[in-house]
This record gives sequence, structure tokens and C-alpha cells, in this order.
Amino acid sequence: MNIKRNKRWNGSIDTLNADYFNDVIAQMMTYGDRVQFGLTGSGQRPNYQVINAAGKKLAFDCNNHLLHPGADEFSGSNATPVFTLDQVKAAMAGGARKSSGTTRVGRVTSTGTRSTAATKAKEVVDTEKYVYFKNNRQALPPAIGDYSEEISELMKKGMSAEEAFGDVVRRHF
Repeated sequence: MNIKRNKRWNGSIDTLNADYFNDVIAQMMTYGDRVQFGLTGSGQRPNYQVINAAGKKLAFDCNNHLLHPGADEFSGSNATPVFTLDQVKAAMAGGARKSSGTTRVGRVTSTGTRSTAATKAKEVVDTEKYVYFKNNRQALPPAIGDYSEEISELMKKGMSAEEAFGDVVRRHF
């Protein structure tokens, strides 16, 4: 019998589970592009703060509820380095473990269907593409939507949303 006695997070981003990463990424997509995890929490899921481009911070507890952190909760040795959205996604893809002990190919979504790695990758591309479009709608040509699939394919091949949109605009407009 293997008993895990330490329920506290060890500070390594690679040990966080995929469900927790999904929650953190959702908050990052809404509030900011960087995140910092706190080391002072008592659970397996740490508190974290999302930081936007203006440097404003919004803290969340381990259950993704707003948090009023203590003065030193996210400073010095009480916090991890700041991670970008891409770093969090890479950690989720490469090192994140599933929250359950069973092995499975994908996760079951709220609709009851199984989500595969390819579906997750498409969701990430679609989300990044939408965020870029939403933030740059005024500067993009009105007919850019006609090239949505082409932009998605470029992003799947490794381009960022900005690069993919720029490439399509350069070639077609």
C-alpha cells in the first residue's frame, strides 16, 4: 500500500494536474497573460495571481475564487516565478498529470463526449485565434473570416495567432 502523506503542493509546476491547469488557463484568457503561483497555500492546488499587460494583478484561491492575498503571499520566496500563457500550456501538455488515477485517452466534457488531444489542440488554436481577432478586429480586413480555416492550419503548424493573421492578410489583402 502506497500512502501519500504530504498533501501540500511541492512548488513544481510539472506536478499540477490538467484540470487545475484548465482552470488557470481559463482565468488567464479572461484576465491576463501571465500567472504566478503562491507557495504558502495548504493544499495540493496552489493559490495564484493572474497579471495583465498593465501589471495589474488579480488573485485566486485554489478553487478559482477571488482572493484577497496577504501582503507577502506572492512575493520573494513565497511565490514561483511568473509564467506566460504559453509556458503554462506547455507545462500542461508536457508534464501535467490527470487528476484521477485511471488511464484514459481524453477527458469527458460537460456534454458527455470524450475529448482527445487533437480536440484540445483545436480548442487552444480556436481560443487564441478568437482572442487575437477580438483584440484586433478594427485593424483586420472585414473579409478575414473567410480565411478562418487557413489561419487555423497555420497556427497548428506552429505560428502564433499574430503571425498567422499577418501572413493571411499579407497574401490575400
